[in-house]
Amino acid sequence: MSQKRPSWTIDPDLDGIDLDPSDFAASVPLKKVPNGDVFEASRAGDVDRLRYLLESGVNVNARDQWDSVALYYACLAGHLDAARMLLESGAICSEHTFDGDRCHYAALNLKVRKLLKAFEARPPPLGPLQAALRDTFLACASNRAYLEQADADFDVAGFSSIGASNSNHFPPDVIFFVRGRAIEAHRVILSARSRFFRTKFENDWKGRREVRFSKEELSYPALYRLIHFFYSDRLEIAVDDMQDLLRICKKCKCESLQQIIEKELIHQKYAEYKALRDIDNAQKRFILQGLSLPEEDRLPAALHRILQTSLVKSSIQPNLDNGIDSLAGAFGAIKISDSMDDLADVCVRVGKKVFRCHQVVLASRSEYFKARLCHMNDFYKGKHGPNNSLPCLEECDLSTEAFEKMIEYMYTDGLKDIDPEQAEEMFDAASRYLLFPLKRAVADALLPHLEMVFPAELCHWLILSDLYSSCLSIAFSNILIRFMLYTYSKLLHQIYSELRIEYSS
Repeated sequence: MSQKRPSWTIDPDLDGIDLDPSDFAASVPLKKVPNGDVFEASRAGDVDRLRYLLESGVNVNARDQWDSVALYYACLAGHLDAARMLLESGAICSEHTFDGDRCHYAALNLKVRKLLKAFEARPPPLGPLQAALRDTFLACASNRAYLEQADADFDVAGFSSIGASNSNHFPPDVIFFVRGRAIEAHRVILSARSRFFRTKFENDWKGRREVRFSKEELSYPALYRLIHFFYSDRLEIAVDDMQDLLRICKKCKCESLQQIIEKELIHQKYAEYKALRDIDNAQKRFILQGLSLPEEDRLPAALHRILQTSLVKSSIQPNLDNGIDSLAGAFGAIKISDSMDDLADVCVRVGKKVFRCHQVVLASRSEYFKARLCHMNDFYKGKHGPNNSLPCLEECDLSTEAFEKMIEYMYTDGLKDIDPEQAEEMFDAASRYLLFPLKRAVADALLPHLEMVFPAELCHWLILSDLYSSCLSIAFSNILIRFMLYTYSKLLHQIYSELRIEYSS
C-alpha cells in the first residue's frame, strides 16, 4: 500500500539559523534531466525529476558507483530546493557520520550548511501513526526514564524525547528485562516488525508477561533503540552501540535495517581513518528515517499485513449467543478457537460482524478507544473469564464498511480508495471517535473524484466539509473557482458568438 511522504518546511524562526525564502534561489544554473537518475537530478537541481523519482520509491540514501549519495551532489552544487527535498524524504545528514560529514564539508556555501544544521537540529516530524505509537512507547515509565537519561548524557540538540506524557500511557503486555533494566512493549508491534519476535510470542513466550534475558553480551541500549525504531520508524543510536545493534538485527531477522547498518559501519571506519582530528565516540550518533527502508519493511506496511490477517479472521462469524461471557457484563467476551491466534486482544462488534483488533493500535490512534479500553481493562483486572476469550466492544450507528475503512486508516495512516457515498459517514466517524486526521485522509482520497463532478454537487461537498470542519474546504474552493471560471468563460464565449452573428446579419 503506497504511503504519501510527509511534508515539512523549514521554520524561519529557528534559533541561530537565518534562512529566508530568498536563500533558496539556485546557486548555480539549473538543468533538466528528463531521463536522469536520482544522482543526476540532484546534481542538476531538477526538482521535478527528483520529486518523481522519490515518489516512485527510490531509496534516498542509495549510493552510486563512486559511493556517493544524492544529498552529497545537491550540497556540492548548492541546490537548496533539491537538498531540502532529499532531507524531507529521509536523507542522512548528521555530522560525524560518513555521509553527513561529506555533505557538510562539500556544501557549496553557508546557506547549504545552515539547511543541514536545521534538519539535524529539527528532523522532519513523524507521521501521525509513528508519532502516536512512539508516544505510547515513551509514556511507559521505564522507557521514558531511560531516554531522558540518555538525552542528558548526549546533551545534543535533536536527540530528545519530546512528545510523550503520562496522559498517553497505555499499559504494555510484555516487559523485557536486560541486566535488571526494563523495556516495556506491546506484542503486536514487535511481531509486525520482526519474524523472530512473532515466532517467540507464538511459542516460547506465549502467555508470558515478563521475559528476562540472561546473556551478558546483550546490550540494553541497542535493544531499546531497536524497539523504539519498531514503534517510530526512526532510529537514533550512538555510534558506539551500532555493533551491538547489528548483532541484534541479525538475531531478529531485520534484514533491510541490518544491511544499512553494515554499510554505515564500514563507512564509519573509513571516516575515522580519514579524520584529521579525534572525535569522542560517545558524542557520535546515527539517525535513520524509516523512509530509507524498502516500503514493505516500514511501519505502515507491517501493520497493514497484521490488519489483513485480522480482517480475514474477522469474517468468521462466532456464535454471538453462546459466546458471551456472563462475567464480562456490558462488554462481553467472544470465544476464539486456538487456530485463530493472530495476536488480536480485543473484538469490536459492528452490526452483525465482529472485527478482531489490537488494543495498542486503537488506543494510540483514538482517545475515544483509549478511554473505553482502559475502563474495560480495569473491569477485567483481577477477574478471569473462560479460556480463549477476547473482550468485546460494541459500536452502534456505524456501518461495517465505514468501520473497516476507519481501522484501515488507523493501522496504515492512509486510505487506498473510498466510495464517495461513504464520505459523510467517515467524516462523522472521525469526529465521534476523535480521529481528526482521518478527515484529511478522506479528503485526499476524494479529490480525484471531485475533479469530475458537476458544480452543483461540488457545492454540496463544500457545505459538507464546512459542516465537519474538514480540510476539504480549501481544496473544494479551488476546484469550485476553476469550475466557475470555466462556466463564466463558456458564457462569455456564447454571448460573443451571438453578438457576432447578430452584427453580421
